[in-house]
Amino acid sequence: MTLQDLTPQLRTRLSRMERAVGWFVFLATVLLLFGFGYYIYHTAERKGWFVIKAKFHTYVQSSSGLNVGDFVVMMGFPVGDITLIHAMPPGDPHNVRVEFEVRDPYFRYIWTGGSLVKVNSADFLGKRQIEVTRATNGPAIVVTQPGVWKTIPELEQLIAVETNHWQLYQDISDANSNLVFGAYTMLDAANLQVLAGMNLETNSIFVFDNKTASHNRIVASWDNRLHRYVNFTPDRDTAWLRAMETPPISDQLQAMVLQVQSALPNVLALTNKLAAVLDNAANATSNLNITIIAAQPMLTNFAVISGQLREPGGLGAWALGTNGQEQLAGALTNVNSLLANTDTNLAALLINLANITSNLNAQVQANTNMLGGISKTVMDADDLVQGLKRHWLLRSAFKNENAATKTNAPPPDLRPPRQR
Repeated sequence: MTLQDLTPQLRTRLSRMERAVGWFVFLATVLLLFGFGYYIYHTAERKGWFVIKAKFHTYVQSSSGLNVGDFVVMMGFPVGDITLIHAMPPGDPHNVRVEFEVRDPYFRYIWTGGSLVKVNSADFLGKRQIEVTRATNGPAIVVTQPGVWKTIPELEQLIAVETNHWQLYQDISDANSNLVFGAYTMLDAANLQVLAGMNLETNSIFVFDNKTASHNRIVASWDNRLHRYVNFTPDRDTAWLRAMETPPISDQLQAMVLQVQSALPNVLALTNKLAAVLDNAANATSNLNITIIAAQPMLTNFAVISGQLREPGGLGAWALGTNGQEQLAGALTNVNSLLANTDTNLAALLINLANITSNLNAQVQANTNMLGGISKTVMDADDLVQGLKRHWLLRSAFKNENAATKTNAPPPDLRPPRQR
């Protein structure tokens, strides 16, 4: 059926449907193009197609775990990609050359005073990652500001007109290689006067105008041998960074396994010693258990004895026994009785002694001549003894006189016989 065979109403409805389908296709095409353009823009932004990229290279011992296209990180941020990995020719002191790009503005953190490449392990499967560290001093390794070669008289004329414009593009050292002015030093009349007095070669230096707009590419890189910036061709040149490489995880695990294998005999010997110590400890605990069981009756007896000692008079009953305690009580009773009788007998004895002395005193008082007779009798006896000592027959019997008697003897009579 052709379109002319349809009724006017059907032809009107069909034309409306065609227009709606046309608009739907148009909008879908626009959305598809917009999504594709956004994807391209996002990819270009992620890949850094619209920003300045600085090319660097480093040397590593092994390319294990590194692949072209892997991210290069700085401070935890992805700042670039690995662009090339290839082995060095025979005889070269380096093994593998790795080239990578760092996007703007992160390459501006890479300075000569501490920036380096760290090759770290990224996972436990052997994957490795390149990390570039930022520095805190020294000139930047790559710059987008072009430098020029100027003589000191030309700079004096420029500085007289434009102040705070011109800075050094190199390090200036004296004849003894001592640094006088570092790169980026702002030039003024005083500095130029010092530079003029140093008698530099060709009396010219490399400088740059900080007011000049930067290029949209890397134009120079720092040369450590010349201590100045040299021209840089991004399509051909790359800047060098020193690498600090850690062994891959597989090598570290292998070294750990070797260390474990070397230490395993000592560990086994230690386990054998521990087993022997545990056996000895088990035997000691078994013997201790037997000793404790054997000591249980002694502990029971000790508990009984301590219980008896806590009772009143328990110490005497435990030491002397029941009969000994009764005998001791009887002996103490007898001693008490004896002490009582002794007191009575002593009192009677003292009374009798007093009576005797009283009778003696009465007799002495009654016979007043008794003491005189007794005294006379003692004196006569002494005279008798002294006479016997002087008798010629009995004198030998008194030769053993003591020293006190000789000492107390009267001195000899030294008078003449007539006076005697």
